[in-house]
Amino acid sequence: MIYNGMSAAALKSVTWQKSQRSNSQGNCVEFARLSEDAVAVRNSRDPQGPALVYTLAEIEALILGAKDGDFDNLLC
Repeated sequence: MIYNGMSAAALKSVTWQKSQRSNSQGNCVEFARLSEDAVAVRNSRDPQGPALVYTLAEIEALILGAKDGDFDNLLC
């Protein structure tokens, strides 16, 4: 069963992906497609730690919002 906060280590058959902008210190957010409708997110510094699970629509809203600059104020 897949649920929010589950151990990312339990998601053994997924492929984790991070941005090419990620740095070598491991300060990365990684994403993995779980199904047609679900995506998991984990912190690369804690690959065995919790995974947050979102719907594809939620991830799409996040990515489009980032592309639109909705979160630029967080970088200042």
